[in-house]
Amino acid sequence: MSELGGAERVPVDVAVGVLVERDGEGREARFLLTSRPVGKVYAGYWEFPGGKLEAGETVEQALRRELQEELGITIAAVHPWQELVMDYPHARVRLHFCKVFEWSGEFEMREQQAMAWQSLPVQMQPVLPGTIPVLDWFAAERAFVGPTHLA
Repeated sequence: MSELGGAERVPVDVAVGVLVERDGEGREARFLLTSRPVGKVYAGYWEFPGGKLEAGETVEQALRRELQEELGITIAAVHPWQELVMDYPHARVRLHFCKVFEWSGEFEMREQQAMAWQSLPVQMQPVLPGTIPVLDWFAAERAFVGPTHLA
């Protein structure tokens, strides 16, 4: 009997970086989305960058490693923000969303993915299902009214 889609699947922990620029008055402004690379599940969908925790890694350690590997940047402080479990057909994942406001280095798309600085409503599409709740959280924090992304 297949466990695909079953609630009994153990979630894989994933560290997710929500890189946020601040405006001239210190308020949160644009945020970074990247596209999923060709050859990966949901290729071409837009998401916040990050990846799976390796054995023995903390969320912060995994996020630092993943953003260096994927984007070529070194991040400063990591601010744990939200957690969400998503059931995808291929996996059940526990997403650990962390805000990051400071980083160094030039962005390099090391997996041939695309990047886009966005604000609400997000113009890039399609958006990965696990990204939509984050856009809703941003909308709530920013008192944004209206759709958070193009359908």
